[in-house]
Amino acid sequence: MAALVLRGVRPYGEAPVDLVVAEGQIVEHAQAGRGYGEVIDADGLIALPGLVDLHAHLREPGKEDAETVLTGSQAAALGGFTAVHAMANTDPVADTAGVVEQVWRLGQRAGLVDVRPVGAVTVGLAGRQLAELGAMAASAASVRVFSDDGQCVFDPLVMRRALEYVRAFDGVIAQHAQEPRLTEGAQMNESVLSGQLGLTGWPAVAEESIIARDVLLAGHTGSRLHVCHVSTAGSVEVIRWAKARGIDVTAEVTPHHLVLTDELVRGYDPLFKVNPPLRSAEDVQALRQGLADGTIDAVATDHAPHAKEAKDCEWSAAAFGMIGLETALSVVIETMVFPGLLDWHGVGDRMSASPARIGRVHGQGQGLDVGAGANVCIVDPQARWEADPALMASKSQNTPYAGRSLPGKVVHVLHAGRPTVLDGRLA
Repeated sequence: MAALVLRGVRPYGEAPVDLVVAEGQIVEHAQAGRGYGEVIDADGLIALPGLVDLHAHLREPGKEDAETVLTGSQAAALGGFTAVHAMANTDPVADTAGVVEQVWRLGQRAGLVDVRPVGAVTVGLAGRQLAELGAMAASAASVRVFSDDGQCVFDPLVMRRALEYVRAFDGVIAQHAQEPRLTEGAQMNESVLSGQLGLTGWPAVAEESIIARDVLLAGHTGSRLHVCHVSTAGSVEVIRWAKARGIDVTAEVTPHHLVLTDELVRGYDPLFKVNPPLRSAEDVQALRQGLADGTIDAVATDHAPHAKEAKDCEWSAAAFGMIGLETALSVVIETMVFPGLLDWHGVGDRMSASPARIGRVHGQGQGLDVGAGANVCIVDPQARWEADPALMASKSQNTPYAGRSLPGKVVHVLHAGRPTVLDGRLA
């Protein structure tokens, strides 16, 4: 069998080995310089399992001016990802087996990452009638994550029924925690600053109250609950409380909530308008600590591309959201690895193993041991690069890091044993 050798790579930053790959699997850890086959030079670089994103907006079908499954897959691969969950707020909404299968087939055609469609919880994301959860689970796309992301499942009875329904096929409800009555017209984090800027505030309690309700519902039903884009210190405490009581809840944090604060809103730059909003420095520190101690299980990008006109306008009219697939790992290195909050094993867990487990993604997040699927991300932790939106693969350019120097560069990526990125470029 033809073998591919990642020469001199350091799994999780440990001693260098030759990582030998064949037929889509890792088949050997050979002494450095002893592996035989086609060689990819990775001398001194760090190997991580291929990253898995629980939360990305690929926009297709219906919003192809902002992103497509192909361009989103390209951005994901360049960011070190080998699997991406595509959110359901497309047009038409991914609330039927037909739409999720369309997204899944587009992902297969792109062939760069495993594209895992997320099914809507309710018809049209309207929060009233359950969508075809069972049919989407039984479809070729084998959906296991369901979310109305962008909208909160605000009705507690609908949320309870959804949690009960997905138990039959080991699904999970991923909640966008936002009490709609408390956030009408909200534009930024509620604080002294929001008053100074004259922008309607978005209180932390709007997120925390929904999480508190839903962890109690998850405990009552015995179902799996996942909390999307946690953004406040209070939310971390609610999730910590629920986990201590054995409730089956998991949570994610976005890279931008680990590094950016609401102080950036002072300039009214719509690039920093996001849902949930950027929070205080104290919230950022609590999120980092929650990710470090495992209260927060995963990093998820909430990659939210928008066409130029949706961001190139005044703050109040601008769309919420930021792109993040190509910058996620660098932000985690800057905020978690460099300060010593996570080691490379921790990064592998929070960005690969845990999200794969939560999403029930077969063949992903298996680590780097012999016998694991050959989904591998090779990163140079010493490299620095400048985030230039014009050079990114995403069709949209709404990155909050434009012009910023970021640490850690993805050099090579293998997806199912096949190179998708070589020397920092699509293979």
